[in-house]
Amino acid sequence: MAQTSDPIERVTATPAALKLIAELAAEYGPILFHQSGGCCDGSSPMCYPANDFRISERDILLGTVGGAPLYIGEAQGKAWAHTQLILDVVPGRGGMFSLDNGREVRFLTRGRVFTDAEQAALQA
Repeated sequence: MAQTSDPIERVTATPAALKLIAELAAEYGPILFHQSGGCCDGSSPMCYPANDFRISERDILLGTVGGAPLYIGEAQGKAWAHTQLILDVVPGRGGMFSLDNGREVRFLTRGRVFTDAEQAALQA
C-alpha cells in the first residue's frame, strides 16, 4: 500500500460528508473509504468498517477525512492524479455493501483539478 505525503490535500470533505462520517463512525466504530474505478458500485466511494475491508499493496492512501482514511486503487489513482477528490453527500442510495446504503443519502466523489502551482508542488 502506497501512502502520499504531499503538502497539498489530495482529498477533502464537505460539512455534510463530515457529518455522515461522524454518524457512521459512532454506529460502526472506525471506518474507511475505498474509491475504485469499476462499474456499478465500484465507481462510487465505498464506506466500510475499517476491519472489514482488505487494503491491497496496490491501493494508495490519499488522506483522511473526518478521521477516516480514503484509499484509491492504483490505476484510478494515476488517472486522477491531477485532481483533488472532494467527498460529498447527495440524496440517493449508497453502494450495496457501503455503510451509507439505506440512509437515503450517499457519498459522492467530486473532483477539482489542481492549479498549476499545486501541480508543481505535488511534483516537487
